[in-house]
Amino acid sequence: MNKSKIHYKNKMAIYELSYFMKDYIDKDSVIICIGTDRCIGDSLGPLVGTILQHRFFPLPVYGSVSSPIHAINLCERISNIKGMHPHSNILAIDACLGEKNSIGEIHVRDYPIHPGKGVGKNLPDVGDTSIIGIIDSNDGGDIFLNKNIRLSFIMDMAEIIAESLFYSIYLKNLYHD
Repeated sequence: MNKSKIHYKNKMAIYELSYFMKDYIDKDSVIICIGTDRCIGDSLGPLVGTILQHRFFPLPVYGSVSSPIHAINLCERISNIKGMHPHSNILAIDACLGEKNSIGEIHVRDYPIHPGKGVGKNLPDVGDTSIIGIIDSNDGGDIFLNKNIRLSFIMDMAEIIAESLFYSIYLKNLYHD
């Protein structure tokens, strides 16, 4: 298993994440952003999806603030997406809980996301590759409900992830005039 991790405040975060992702993204890739806007901590995926859609990302993007993919609709939405893109390479994006000293890290991995695992849900794995943002520690009782999670923190991480995806496409030389 291959993975790269970097703190979102690192000045080279976009470039380091992009450099790793360029080997896992291609013209058949589909981006699936998981989470809900009803909880700040779980809004990372939908924010990334919204940013990508608003900036006309050249690959299909599913999951946004206005049309989230979350625990309740995950199975149905993934089935529909796979039906529309049967030969696609799926990149899944989600928020994640981790160790206290890992908060703020963005991990890019060549394996799927296990949505809901941190909150005790049994959901199917999503993606061939994945990007997770560690937004809080898993040692508290109020998972994803921590009132200390700032929207600005989640938005900053979402911007880094979105920019790294655009730059990985540039590095891969997938789209040019």
